[in-house]
Amino acid sequence: MAKKKAKKSDVVLVVGSKVKEVVKETGCQSSGELVQAISDRVHDMVNAACARAQENGRKTVRAYDL
Repeated sequence: MAKKKAKKSDVVLVVGSKVKEVVKETGCQSSGELVQAISDRVHDMVNAACARAQENGRKTVRAYDL
């Protein structure tokens, strides 16, 4: 049986409690959608870094690809 590929919104790439902790330290509150929105941005950044590495003929994604 083939695995179903997860959509970007199905995979959370950040630790929600840590995001909320940082927000709380600033004296602000976080909405329910904040963690998913940050995760979506991270997902986009990782995809862009992978594309850059491939464009440069590499399979290894490095920090400077961000």
